Amino acid sequence: MVQFFAVMVIVELAWESPYSWADNNISDLGNVTCGEFGGRSVCSPLHDLMNVSFVLGGVLIVGGVLLTSTAWPRGAVAIITRLLLAATGFGWAVAGLWPADVNEDMHVLGGAVIIFLCGNAALLLAGFLRTGTPISRTRWYAAGFGALGLAAMVLHFGGHGLGLGTGGMERVTAYGVPLWLLLTGVFVLRSGGDEVGEVRQRRTGLHSARH
Repeated sequence: MVQFFAVMVIVELAWESPYSWADNNISDLGNVTCGEFGGRSVCSPLHDLMNVSFVLGGVLIVGGVLLTSTAWPRGAVAIITRLLLAATGFGWAVAGLWPADVNEDMHVLGGAVIIFLCGNAALLLAGFLRTGTPISRTRWYAAGFGALGLAAMVLHFGGHGLGLGTGGMERVTAYGVPLWLLLTGVFVLRSGGDEVGEVRQRRTGLHSARH
């Protein structure tokens, strides 16, 4: 998800009029036309780059969920968390494929709402993961991001910026998943694969014992 934050900064800097984290939505960066949207002046010359980043981010999230199966603990909580994260990745891709000024309903209902709701629900649920794997070591961070993100989602949809602006509040609810994924990636890499190998060995041993 490093690419998302890097691309976002590049696209923001390409704006002729200053882009505001407080006043502008994240979606404004992907709008394909220039004009007034919700009282905001929007013109994003590098909108294609931003939308590709949204789609790529979604693919990376889904791919990460599939490729890190051995780094996750077992149990229903982990399964549901991974499904919610996969849905979040789908939402990211939808947001990039249907920019807000092209198909607002698809962008909001199929993209933003899924990203906010499923993403933060996944984080909150991840706080209840079983211990013993690299990913479960970040469960308290996940729970904190998720609780904060869900509260911010309610405030954002209610039009309450609490000094952060509507754009700022949107970022609080949207950035939890990518930040947690970055943090989790660091934990997994720092484990050097040792913990993942131990988890795999334990599971193999349990499977052999049952047979």
